[in-house]
Parts: sequence; structure tokens; C-alpha cells
Amino acid sequence: MAGDVKSKVLHAAAEMFLSQGYQASTVREIAKAAGVNVGSLTFAFGNKEQILCELVAYVLEGQFSATKKMLEGKTEDKVLFYAAETTLQLYMAESSEHIREMYNVSYSLPHSAQVIFHTITRKLQDIFGASLSHLERKDFFELEIASAGIMRNFLSVPCDMYFTMERKVARFLETTFLVYRVPDEKIAEAIQFVSQFDFVKIAKSVIESMLSYLKSKV
Repeated sequence: MAGDVKSKVLHAAAEMFLSQGYQASTVREIAKAAGVNVGSLTFAFGNKEQILCELVAYVLEGQFSATKKMLEGKTEDKVLFYAAETTLQLYMAESSEHIREMYNVSYSLPHSAQVIFHTITRKLQDIFGASLSHLERKDFFELEIASAGIMRNFLSVPCDMYFTMERKVARFLETTFLVYRVPDEKIAEAIQFVSQFDFVKIAKSVIESMLSYLKSKV
């Protein structure tokens, strides 16, 4: 029963956050959309931020899975994987102001930010562990705090005719890779590599797939 409530709430919350935004969505509205009472929702999650935490963890794994599938047969280079995965996140945020808000809130609230930091830290150690072999898990956690700040700022600023998506991606990769001591030539390769993919289409597909998956669990 508890799992059923959680599935209903996660699906309802995801649809509501995407349609009207995180801040504008209330626990009462989410409970109503999920067909559960507020008490059951509170028992299962505690509050709205905890709902967001579970969705954030799911979205992050969705990004990694989608990137892995996208790069099958194209490269096994972990640095290029990181470039593609983070580029996908930037495109997902750019696809909708409500998604942009959800990312911004996720990086700002204490519990959801910790979900991001710890999830990405594990990925970073796998990606950069060979080239930064002198670093431990705690070091990658501290570096993730830095790179998460870069990500949050880049995704929070909408593109326009001057600050195009191509410039945003290139600047993001240039600045983030400096944190992980990636050589200039590798940064240039990564920027060129991600330019070959239709991230607008991929981002839309990832969002639709995640909603469909959550709906299938209800």
C-alpha cells in the first residue's frame, strides 16, 4: 500500500511540477491529483522537498541511462560521456521554464542538493578517478560542490540571441573541465563531440520516457 501511494504521488508531482512549477504546487494539490489523502502523502514522504528528492534521484539516473544509450557504439571515453550527460541536462533545463525551476530548486534546497552531490560524486570518481588518482571520495565530493555551482548558474540563465545554446554548452564545458584538470585539447574535443547530437529531440524524449515510466508504476 505504501509503495502504491508513493508511485501515485511521484507521478502526480512530476506532472504538476512540469505543468505549473515546483513553487506553485502544494502538497494538498499533489495529494488530490494522486488520489490520496494528505496524511498518506505526509506519512510516505514527509514534505514536498522529499518528493522532489526522489524525483531528482530518478531524473539523474534517467540522464545517465539516456546518455549511455545515446553513446552506444560511438565512444567509451568517460570524459566525453560526462560532456554529453551534462549537455543533456542543460538542454532539458532549457526546454521548459518549469523544468529550469525544478533544477534550480533542486540545487538550492538542502536535502535535494545533497542527493545531487552524493549521486554525482560517485559518477565523478568513476569518470575522473584514473586521471586524478591522488584524489579520494571526499575530494570528489568537494569538487562536485564547485561544479554543481557552475551547473546551477549556467542552467538558471536562459539563452537568447547572443547567449546561444551552443555558447552556453561550450562555456559550461570549458569552465567545468578546469575543475577536473582536463587538458585544453580534450575540452575542445568534447565541445566538438557533443555538437553532433540533436539534444533538443533527445531531451524531449527523456522527459516523455520518465513520465511514461512513472505512470506505468501507478
